[in-house]
Amino acid sequence: MRIASYMAKYGALILALGLGFSLLGVYDSQEVPFLRRLFFWTSTMFVGFGANALVGPVVWGPRFENTPAIFRIAVLAAAISLPITLVLVTFFSFAPWTPAYLAMQFGYVMIISLIMTTAGFIYAGYQESRAPVSEDRNPKANFLERLPVKYRTADLHAISSEDHYLRVHTSLGEEMILMRLADAVRELASVDGLQVHRSWWIAKSGVTDEKRVDGRSLLILPSGTEVPVSRSYRGKAKDAGLIR
Repeated sequence: MRIASYMAKYGALILALGLGFSLLGVYDSQEVPFLRRLFFWTSTMFVGFGANALVGPVVWGPRFENTPAIFRIAVLAAAISLPITLVLVTFFSFAPWTPAYLAMQFGYVMIISLIMTTAGFIYAGYQESRAPVSEDRNPKANFLERLPVKYRTADLHAISSEDHYLRVHTSLGEEMILMRLADAVRELASVDGLQVHRSWWIAKSGVTDEKRVDGRSLLILPSGTEVPVSRSYRGKAKDAGLIR
């Protein structure tokens, strides 16, 4: 239901933007029949949002957390601009697809993508700064509020990143939520736990054992799930007493 809700929200946004661009006749498209304009702009928005959904979690994920935001914004804008440019020239271009022509069209789209991506980054930071901080509840309880009711009294064991979602490992089972691992780690900063891999965060209370396989450390959760400890996080895990 949670995933369906996100899909419905973004579907409505794509349709609204496509309708708005069609009515305004953006990109000198006012001479094109309205239904064709609507199909084009809706398709363009769908492609743009799809590219953002695929590339965004990678760009804003833990792998590039130390990369300056300006470079990540540029990479994401370029990833969005490429498929949009192809859709654009397919619908509206009657000129030969020469490298110079494609580069020019890509440049136009890139400027708009940079503006929108930067605006999204600023808005996300603004929303994060305005997020209410609960003083009478701990961050772990606040995080578990994102899960269905039956999980909200569970013990949090670990969180693992899977594509655009997080798998939350608890004493009552597992559940998927739509969230970036970097955001979850930031939210749980005061919880007694740590990130041990670019795709894993664990609560210290959720580790029952440690074993080594081929020189690699694995932390064992109560469910039997094995959590890898990557070399870059090994020092922190050792300082926390999780590995020998």
